[in-house]
Amino acid sequence: MSDFTLSRMSNDNWSTPKQVYDVLDKEFHFNDDPCPLNGTGGLEREWGTSTFFNPPYSKPSPWCKKAYEESLKGKVVVGLLRGDTSTKWFHDWVYGKAELRFIRGRLKFGDRGKPTPFASIIAIWEPWKHYLTIIRQNTNMNTNQ
Repeated sequence: MSDFTLSRMSNDNWSTPKQVYDVLDKEFHFNDDPCPLNGTGGLEREWGTSTFFNPPYSKPSPWCKKAYEESLKGKVVVGLLRGDTSTKWFHDWVYGKAELRFIRGRLKFGDRGKPTPFASIIAIWEPWKHYLTIIRQNTNMNTNQ
């Protein structure tokens, strides 16, 4: 996380805006949240078949890795993430592995009156999308013959 972002955040507990969660829950029908506000242990257990998570913004990498791994088990995982596309965690576990939905503007979390100093994105890891990526890669390789 950049020094700029750290200087603006008092802690890592950012409750998901209700409107954002409700829209996503209507689409995905969540049955798990391994990362509740002030919660622990979410990385050490199995996740539900349709999981929502809003990870600690200071350490999203292990959560995004877990989301990808859970999706390989046939689960749908949706994450509300800091829109920091220049980071290693984004390129290792999100880009090319999850559908991305960019949020216009900046979210207001919980009772904080001001918007965040950073953009947010929705990442959606779905099992069938991994197969499409593999098919696309194989198709691209075959077209060069």
